[in-house]
Amino acid sequence: MCTETLIKIFNRDLNKLKIEIESYKDEKNLWVLKDDISNSAGNLCLHVVGNLNHFIGAEFGNTGYIRQRDLEFSLKNVPKTDIVNQINEVSLIVEETLKTLNPNDLQKEYSRRVFEDKMTTEFFLIHLATHLAYHLGQINYHRRLLDL
Repeated sequence: MCTETLIKIFNRDLNKLKIEIESYKDEKNLWVLKDDISNSAGNLCLHVVGNLNHFIGAEFGNTGYIRQRDLEFSLKNVPKTDIVNQINEVSLIVEETLKTLNPNDLQKEYSRRVFEDKMTTEFFLIHLATHLAYHLGQINYHRRLLDL
């Protein structure tokens, strides 16, 4: 079943995200911008957590989460321990929510915007997993580049 695979992928990548954040030797470097790097690792992590809380937690799991996307990119100097706690919390929300979806749910039509092409819920969940992986790679690069 696709949800079992998605749970494994989200768990794997959220655990790796936690390891990346915890691996910063200097916590201040989570928020460093340099040259053409427009988003810090801290802000990318807040963005990923907000994205998953919104789309999986609130939309599919009815958690009541209210997204404040602007804060995902404007907040600074959030303690590393707070970020790790947010990753842990969203990991549980993602897993518990995905467990509630059945094969019929995955084939339902999903549209983020009124005029956007239609897609299945399954397609959108896979998109969310690749979105996480994309930003995870950026965070890994940021850490290796700036946290010497």
